[in-house]
Amino acid sequence: MTRIVLADDHPIVRQGLRSLLEKEPGFSVVGEASDGLTVADLIDELQADILVLDLLMPGLGGLDVAREVARRSPRTRIVVLSMHSSEAFVQQALRNGASAYVLKDSSVTELVRAVREVLAGRRYLSSRLSERAIEAYINRSDGGAVDIYETLTTRERQVLHLAAEALSNPAIAERLGISARTAETHRAHIMQKLGLRNRTELIAYALRRGLIPGEAAGATPPRGDDQR
Repeated sequence: MTRIVLADDHPIVRQGLRSLLEKEPGFSVVGEASDGLTVADLIDELQADILVLDLLMPGLGGLDVAREVARRSPRTRIVVLSMHSSEAFVQQALRNGASAYVLKDSSVTELVRAVREVLAGRRYLSSRLSERAIEAYINRSDGGAVDIYETLTTRERQVLHLAAEALSNPAIAERLGISARTAETHRAHIMQKLGLRNRTELIAYALRRGLIPGEAAGATPPRGDDQR
């Protein structure tokens, strides 16, 4: 039996996915997550074979969730289910450990096909996405400019996401189980590393990277050291 975890912040989406996937022979939805911060722990607890993951998650964005799950549970295959069709998002998801990328307006048949393909050890892209996205990922040169975001620690990424959601240092500390002083220190380090001067610039940065929803959340993630 293939054990599946669903990660999406909309209950109606999770309910629909559960109903559709459990109609497939050999599929069992064993858990659900509505907050990006809880996904990796849930995967560890349930020993899931498949994670179906939305990119716009509260607490921690789906791209960073994918990275954390791939690090902690390499046996779990990650199927991104997203509204974003930009090749930049596809490539980043693949770099962060996703095995498949399916658009939310795809058919149920396509999602099921994606799950079965990754279980067989292959990659899968929605039919509307260009195969060049996988080729670009495979052939991507390592000699490009360093993306400063990639140098942030897991905890700094969590703090950045929560700060972009306008949480105060004490509120961030409560969510992460750390002290307010530690949250403040992480926030200061993030601002320094990314070259950000205030909360407005921090939120704009998070929007450009697609970490949080908003009018600019459909923009492609910045390439290289994009701090301006």
